[in-house]
Amino acid sequence: MGTDSTRGATGTDGGHDPAVEHERTRAALADVNARLVRLLGDVPDPDAPSGLPGWSVGDAGAHLAAAHLAFCSIVTDEPMDWDALLPAGAPTFAARIRDLNATSIALFGPEERARLGEVVAERGATFLRATRGLAPDTPVLAPWYGEGAELTLATATGLLLSESLVHGLDIARGARLPWRIGPDEARLVLGQAMPTVMPLALDPVRARGVDLAFDLALTGGPRLAVVVADGRATVTRDAPPRRYDCRITADPATFLLVSFRRTPIWRAVALGRLRAGGRRPWLTSGPGPTSPSGRNRAR
Repeated sequence: MGTDSTRGATGTDGGHDPAVEHERTRAALADVNARLVRLLGDVPDPDAPSGLPGWSVGDAGAHLAAAHLAFCSIVTDEPMDWDALLPAGAPTFAARIRDLNATSIALFGPEERARLGEVVAERGATFLRATRGLAPDTPVLAPWYGEGAELTLATATGLLLSESLVHGLDIARGARLPWRIGPDEARLVLGQAMPTVMPLALDPVRARGVDLAFDLALTGGPRLAVVVADGRATVTRDAPPRRYDCRITADPATFLLVSFRRTPIWRAVALGRLRAGGRRPWLTSGPGPTSPSGRNRAR
């Protein structure tokens, strides 16, 4: 394969303490959700188009509130009628998430949408309260990813942070209000959630017959080894040195937005915030993982 990962790389965080990083993710989630509640309260027109095709600002807010309900339900004893909410017979992961997204925005009618900020504030606080003191590797069920699917608490917390950050951006773009995704917040999402969710989001049809390994070095860390083979992907944090087909060096916030398809890759490259090198860098634009949350297109 290509160049050795130990030469000339940037963006390694030199290892990490899972417990410390989990607490940092919890603190970031509390801070971002407070900003998100203020953002929802400042929206002048919920019917305005959001940053997502086909969704209004209110739709994006409703989806975000539904996500908080879902994540809160998996760490508390509060019942959730998953049989009624989950799509039946969706043939692929992407189709399952697409159908669930459509269901999520229908959960809140016009009157409930007037208090989306209250839902996010209350459910976010409940999630953090219910998980206080639990180990980051505590298993939690994630039924929307498939029957019996489990995540670690660290991954679930990172995913909820990503929902708040990215959909906050969608709302802000539609409402023409400011919203910032900081590099530290993006690093936490990428380090906590990517190793689990990127393999779930891989398109198995496009990945068929692909043999690819690339080194993802995010400025300031973390560093991820992504291997696609036999229609499956594995993502390993702080992997032992090996040889790769290519290396991607990227600003963490930019890579997060490219992964969620909120920023086109050509723009990130043109601005110098994402660079690909190594022997076969063009392979990274092929059948790799889609959005970290498995959403089709922008969602």
